[in-house]
Amino acid sequence: MTTALLVANGLSAGYGGHPVIRAIDLHVSAGEVVGLLGANGAGKTTTLLALAGELRPIEGTVELLGVPVSGGIHTSARRGLGFVTEERSVIFSLSVVDNLRLGRGDLDKAFTLFPELAPLKRRIAGSLSGGEQQILTFARALSRSPRVLLADEMSLGLAPMVVQRLGRALRDAATLGIGVLLVEQQARTALSLADRAYVLRQGEVVLEGPADDLMGRIDQIEAGYLSE
Repeated sequence: MTTALLVANGLSAGYGGHPVIRAIDLHVSAGEVVGLLGANGAGKTTTLLALAGELRPIEGTVELLGVPVSGGIHTSARRGLGFVTEERSVIFSLSVVDNLRLGRGDLDKAFTLFPELAPLKRRIAGSLSGGEQQILTFARALSRSPRVLLADEMSLGLAPMVVQRLGRALRDAATLGIGVLLVEQQARTALSLADRAYVLRQGEVVLEGPADDLMGRIDQIEAGYLSE
């Protein structure tokens, strides 16, 4: 049986004591890409923040590598969690190589994973294109060899070629045993990369299953759950 690296049981979380997500059961195992799909406002980012430890559960539990998550995202990062947020998190005033150093990753690994960054390593990050900045963000996260990677809206505002490049990087990460949870509004993009997926609607999981099965129902899913 594949090892579950990140597990949520009965997870409810939100803001000011008011739940945005309710009774979420979810797991991410080693070596798989899992999609988390939903319309705007469905609770996808709230789910990620709760999984990362940034939001304390109102009910339920989250475990990372078999240990309850607590203490915020920095504690989770030290225990093997990588988190790529919706907004590119590069430091614009620093060079590519200094951004990578700031992430405390392995520089050689970063340039091996993303060789297209090597010619840009002395460039100031603020001068890079949006796609190059997102590649740098993923290089910084993956060069730390996380056990689990959370990726929020990877495709947002990016050209299709960049999305395909990042998708290949996520699949490659899974072959190394990393568990990936990919949050996406673009369901077809996520399902083309994922092994399994969950569909959120108004804060609750309404569908889950193998990505191939869900792709076979994509028109129904987009019309019924993702068009709000």
